[in-house]
Amino acid sequence: MGILNDLSIHQHREVKGRMTDEESTTAAEDLAKRLRLLLDVAEAETGSEPTFTQIAAFLEARGTNLSRSRWTYIVNGHRYVQDATLFEGLAAFFDVDPEFLAGSEGAEVPAKVSAQLDLVRSMRAARVKSYAARTLGDISPNALQAISRFLDAEVSPEAHATKSGGE
Repeated sequence: MGILNDLSIHQHREVKGRMTDEESTTAAEDLAKRLRLLLDVAEAETGSEPTFTQIAAFLEARGTNLSRSRWTYIVNGHRYVQDATLFEGLAAFFDVDPEFLAGSEGAEVPAKVSAQLDLVRSMRAARVKSYAARTLGDISPNALQAISRFLDAEVSPEAHATKSGGE
């Protein structure tokens, strides 16, 4: 499943004013995927991933506090946060619509994110290749080339379009 499909925007049904545990878990995971994608896009644009310190300082200047532990559980999808002020601050930092970040129904994937998807896919594949080469150590060159070909095929725009129904 491609990145855009992974980021399908859900409107989460509330039950008696609260999300079910399953809905909350899904919402937390979706938010984490959007944040990780935005971190990857920022890295593609600037050459380095924004640090927690940079993000927290930006938010602090806007009057919003973000602790390292809160950032960690948000970006890792451990807990869903419904904090409009935080979403607005993070959206401003990443220069996207807060509705996209919040996962609002009908929110569009920002143009700059769509434009960077191929590069982000390539960067992720390169990280996997590098990790595989380091981790597998004495792997044969043929096996490493096979892994590389597989990853290249997975991140090619044609393969992504085929898997996501031609989007």
